[in-house]
This record gives sequence, structure tokens and C-alpha cells, in this order.
Amino acid sequence: MRFLKKKHSVYKEPQDSILATNDLYKNLSFIKELMCETDDLKVHEFIFNDQPCLLIYLGTLADEKLIDSIIIEPLLEHNTGVIEQLVRASQLNKTSDLSAAVGSLLLGKCIVLEGNNPALYLIAVPKSQGRSIEEPANEKVIKGSHEGFVENLNTNIFLIRQRIKSPQLKVKYFKVGNISNTEIAMIYLNNLVNSAIIKEVETRISTIKIDQLLASGNLEQLIEDTPFSPFPQMLNTERPDRAISNLTEGKICVIVDGDPRILIMPISFFAFYQSSDDYTNRWMVGSFFRFIRLFGFVVAISFPAIYIALVSYHSEILPFGILYSVRVSLQYVPFPPLLEAMVMQTILELLKEASIRLPSPIAQTIGVVGGLVIGTAIVQANLISNTMIVVIGFTAIASFVVPVDEMGTSVRLLGFPMMIMAALFGFFGIAFMFMMIFIHLSKLESFGTPYFAPFAPLKIKDLKDTFLRLPVWLLNSRPTDAKPNFVRQQWYSRVWKKK
Repeated sequence: MRFLKKKHSVYKEPQDSILATNDLYKNLSFIKELMCETDDLKVHEFIFNDQPCLLIYLGTLADEKLIDSIIIEPLLEHNTGVIEQLVRASQLNKTSDLSAAVGSLLLGKCIVLEGNNPALYLIAVPKSQGRSIEEPANEKVIKGSHEGFVENLNTNIFLIRQRIKSPQLKVKYFKVGNISNTEIAMIYLNNLVNSAIIKEVETRISTIKIDQLLASGNLEQLIEDTPFSPFPQMLNTERPDRAISNLTEGKICVIVDGDPRILIMPISFFAFYQSSDDYTNRWMVGSFFRFIRLFGFVVAISFPAIYIALVSYHSEILPFGILYSVRVSLQYVPFPPLLEAMVMQTILELLKEASIRLPSPIAQTIGVVGGLVIGTAIVQANLISNTMIVVIGFTAIASFVVPVDEMGTSVRLLGFPMMIMAALFGFFGIAFMFMMIFIHLSKLESFGTPYFAPFAPLKIKDLKDTFLRLPVWLLNSRPTDAKPNFVRQQWYSRVWKKK
């Protein structure tokens, strides 16, 4: 049976310009028609220059107190004059295009129409209702800034400009979504960033054809290089200090209005294992924790698989005492180790998902009591061995040390095929999977730059900020993965030592 495919057309806003006329009420009628006679469209009529005038705005987006203070009061007080000179607005534009005027209503502006005058005055009076700046819940640090991005685009740009007081910091705006008209800001340091990467990012964003764009996660899926890769190719962060650190390395930040998480591109694999604490602590402490996180990457992927391979194929390499304990714990368990590991990993993900969706007090109870009760009961029922509980618990801890949650989730997902290969081929299966993962990492790119830099291709000078973090006064050059302006600081940055 053949199915006929119906081709759906993408909704588009009317693009043609429509000029205003001298007829005040005809212009009003057209604006109402374009706004679909919405009930939150407010219209106020008053007399100015002995002519009827109209003030039009959306009550849900415009600040009515601001309208009273900067528009209505000065116009009624003087009663005659030039509107541009009397209105106390920082942003006032003049147009004769009714379509553009309707678009400005959706940005929190109001329209002033004067009788026998085809000009429309667009005055910015946006309502500000945003949450206060606070530390991101999922990117906490011990040392350093405790500020985080919020949902307001201008506030987020302010947080960046507040710390980078340079005229080289450039902001470029885009609008994406035929219906949502979501505003996007691309930010970079003009003297550091590679022009080819700027052009590539601009091309990808400006050519998006979609009805609505609600979050940075949607944008990430639309512009990433390899959508079927398990590894994220853009860094999501809510921390201004992390965004600024990447900007000064010649990278690009993209902010989506309405989303506190910003995208950083291009990015490398090791950037996901870097934390702000690495640089605010002394280099030995930062290097130690950096190494622990990267060790956690290997553990989170391979530890359950190693256990399955040992129990199923290679138990002879275990010391006799450990082998005896493992065999005793498996004696009454009716399931193979692969099924044990799969079930426990699934239960772990269920507990994690439940703790996210529930209110905080209940989530803590689910996480602690639920985990203890289920773990104890499942062992006493001889459904899962004690050793498997230890293995899965250690694996979960290793996956949670990643500073970026998206990479931690990707690592846990990669653990499932690793366990299957270990159950089928033992250590050979694990070695094969690791080989495939590293080949994939070596081939992967983020906006034309190598994802697994500085190892593929090998850049010896960039190794100083990967597994280890050398002292700040030795980080004289920027990482070359984004191909920025290379020199960061002079080699004698500690001038007092030279003297």
C-alpha cells in the first residue's frame, strides 16, 4: 500500500512593507488586523497639536508606568511641539512602514500615531520581569565568581561586558524562527577570533529555516557538525567566567534570548573536563583534580565492562582472595553479569531522572532512601550481587565528576555498548570499543577545528593545559585548536622575578 506524502509549507510572516496613510483610524485598523484583534493590544487616544493621536502597545510586553512617565506626561504637559523633542525616551525611531511597526510591538515598544501625519513613532518601553542573578545550580565552584547567566539576553551581554572592558568585544544579532522571532546574539573578540570560523557560524545561524526556536539546545542541534555523535560539539554553560575564559581564547559565544545556557564554539574534548576551580587554585591542586576527572571518564565507560569481562572470561587474572569473594557473591544470582549491569545502570538512571523531576525535599529522599532500600533489597533477594552494586556505584560517581552534565550523560550512554562488547569478547571487546571511540574522537570536528586537540593532531605546546594545568605564568600562548591570535602574554609575565 502506497502512502501519499503531503508536503507541508512552513509558516512565514508577511514580509511586504505597507506604508502608513494620513488616515489615523485606517492605520489603527490595519495594526489590529495584523495583530489578529488580540485582547492585550492597548489603544489610548489623546489630543496633541490640536490633532487626535493614538498610543498603541501590548499591555503584556510594555511597561505602563514607563509609558506614563516618558510619553504621556510630557506630551500632555506641553500640548504642542515636536514629539521627538518632547518624549524622554532613550530609543525612539521613526518609520512609515506599518509592518515594521507591528513587529516592534512584539519587542516591547509602543507606537505613537499623529493625525494627518503618516509617520509612526516607535518608542522602547519594555517590561523587565526577570529573575535575579545567582549561581548556577549545576555548575557550582568553591573559589571564584558565584554569578550565573539568566534568561534575559541584555543582562547576559551585560555580565560579559562588565568583565571584558575592551572595544574589540563585538556583538552581532540574528533573528531565528518564522513564528517565535527569537533573538540570538553572537559575541567574540574581534582581534582574537579566526575570521573563517566567524563566517561559518554566521552562515549556519542565518540559514536556519524553522518556525520556532525556544532554547540553546534547539540551536545546538541545528548547527552542530555531526548530529549522530554521542559527544557534544558545543559547550553549554551558565557561568560568565567560563564564557569569558573561552572568549579570550579566540572562541565564540552564542546567546539565545530566554535561555540562561549559552553555547561556546569551537570546542575541544578536554574543555568539558576543565573547571573554573582549576585556575583559581594553585596549579598542583588544579592539575590533581583535572587528572581525577579525566580518570573518571575512563572509569565511567569501562568499569562495568571490565567487571563483566573478568567474571565471564578472565577470572584467572584476579588474586585468589578477590576471586573467592566475587564467586561467593555470584553463587545464588540467577542472571548473567551483563543483565545485572544493564538492570542496575537503568535503575540508576531512573533514580537520577526522578530526583530531577520531583521537588527538592522529595528528591533528596528518593535519592538517598530509595537507593539504599532498593540496593539492600535487591541484594538480599539474590537478584544482584554485592560486587555489582559496588561497581555501579563507583561508575556513577565517576560519571558525575564531569563539570558539564551533558558530557557525563554521554559517557554513561557509551557504557552500554562497552558492556555488550565485554560480554561477547571479553577484554578484546573492550579494547576494540576504546579503539573505535578514540578513532571517532580523532575524526570529529567542531566548526572545522579538531575536537580531540591537542592529541589529534598532536600539538606539544598545547599539552600544558590538558591532563595537567601548568602555572598561570607558563600559559603564555593560547590553545591553537580554535586558530586564534596565538600570543596570550609575554614569557616574563612575572616581572618582579626577572628583576
